[in-house]
Amino acid sequence: MEGVSSWRRGSDELLSSSLYNSGSDMSSISDGTSNGSDSKKLRVEDRMEAPPSRVLHIRKLPNETSETEVIALGLPFGKVTNILTLKGKNQAFLELGTEEAAITMVNYYSTVTPHVRNVPVFIQYSNHKELKTDAGNQRAQAVLQAVSAVQGGGTPTSGSDLALTAASSPVLRIIIDNMFYPVTLDVLQQIFSKFGTVMKIITFTKNNQFQALLQFNDPSTAQQAKIALDGQNIYNSCCTLRIDYSKLVNLNVKYNNDKSRDYTRPELPAGDGQPAMDPNMAAAFQGKDSNSLLGALSPLNAAAAAAAAAGRVALSGHSGSSGVLLASNLNEEMVTPQSLFTLFGVYGDTQRVKILYNKKDSALIQMADASQAQLAMSHLNGQKMYGKVIRVALSKHTSVQLPRDGLDDQGLTKDFTNSPLHRFKKPGSKNFQNIFPPSTTLHLSNIPTDVTEEDLRLLFSNAGGTVNAFKFFQDHKMALLQMSTVEEAIQGLIDLHNYNMGDNHHLRVSFSKSSI
Repeated sequence: MEGVSSWRRGSDELLSSSLYNSGSDMSSISDGTSNGSDSKKLRVEDRMEAPPSRVLHIRKLPNETSETEVIALGLPFGKVTNILTLKGKNQAFLELGTEEAAITMVNYYSTVTPHVRNVPVFIQYSNHKELKTDAGNQRAQAVLQAVSAVQGGGTPTSGSDLALTAASSPVLRIIIDNMFYPVTLDVLQQIFSKFGTVMKIITFTKNNQFQALLQFNDPSTAQQAKIALDGQNIYNSCCTLRIDYSKLVNLNVKYNNDKSRDYTRPELPAGDGQPAMDPNMAAAFQGKDSNSLLGALSPLNAAAAAAAAAGRVALSGHSGSSGVLLASNLNEEMVTPQSLFTLFGVYGDTQRVKILYNKKDSALIQMADASQAQLAMSHLNGQKMYGKVIRVALSKHTSVQLPRDGLDDQGLTKDFTNSPLHRFKKPGSKNFQNIFPPSTTLHLSNIPTDVTEEDLRLLFSNAGGTVNAFKFFQDHKMALLQMSTVEEAIQGLIDLHNYNMGDNHHLRVSFSKSSI
């Protein structure tokens, strides 16, 4: 064991030399590709998971990655307080304002691979609790100062990076490339409102491309959104945002409908032959809750949930866009239609599940619509279930067929269409606001008043795993319970969601954004 701790100590010393010194000392960090002890130390540290820290270590960055591009990875999750890029080593350290923001960022990027310039990068907690950079890191500090000014509503200083020069217009022009799925006005509002107040949106098609004009309440907010979102994908590997400043400084919106919206004037008419704004969506997107809806998710991932919540992603006519998923590399000894229904049901209303008769490590899962399928895929692909890393992809099938009458398929196919356990049946349900990636922390609700902490700890321990922490909410009807691994939390949710606690109290279990 002493050998392992000496590796960790050596790696810490290696990292420290780069944090407190500039110039040639920075070259002492290896990117894992060189020969010798540095590479070995880094590989050992990779295997040893560091505890949560607001400082994140980012590796495998493309050559000549700018500070702005690194900062953009963290912007959707909260305030970025410091940065150190290691030129020539393809690495960087990013410090966020709070540990919670860093945990949210790591949890999100553990399910959706982060990309810089279309290259996948790796993000993990650093062994350092804060970055202490010296005066030699002037360029990065100038960029950081500019971003801080934008985050605080000010204007960047003249010494900042060219990409951060002051925006002259609060209006952004947005083009969607590779639009495999349609993008609604509400999805755009959901994504961009993470950065500030969205005042107006106009959508249109020009040169066979879907485009939008989006107006913020001030130019600095538009600038921050452009820095963070330009070049990002709304959904995995498609619907790429291309963003520039518009020459317009104010949008003139005449109608509130699916094509245009003025959030400052809800009384506007819908226009001839145009559908009016859905009242449920109006409530969801107005008032002070507009920025908190699905707030702990990266806005790019929240977009899929927003589309699901809106219930208006009409995917007919788009090839390969059905609501059916193919899950593979399943543990065929353990998996059942019910367990898949429960897990995938966290991200949408699972309609039917079919475990393939001749390939029992694979299953077809039909969700209520394609946006829910996309959401489930982005969260569950690569997670561990019953000891195996599962793969989730969109299926070429458009529906899951039930066995013919009288044919016994050994219980491999099940229809859940009328299940009372669907989480998203009600339009505008609060469940849409609580969709989070799988995490070690579970949110429990509908707990009977006579059930104790010890009862719940025992219940989840018996499901297989270790309960690391527990916290009741004030009224004791809800609680947070933290397992030791994400896999154990997934197992606990599958086994105990809808568990009968007595007196007709069925336990409700979901993943939480919080840690205890």
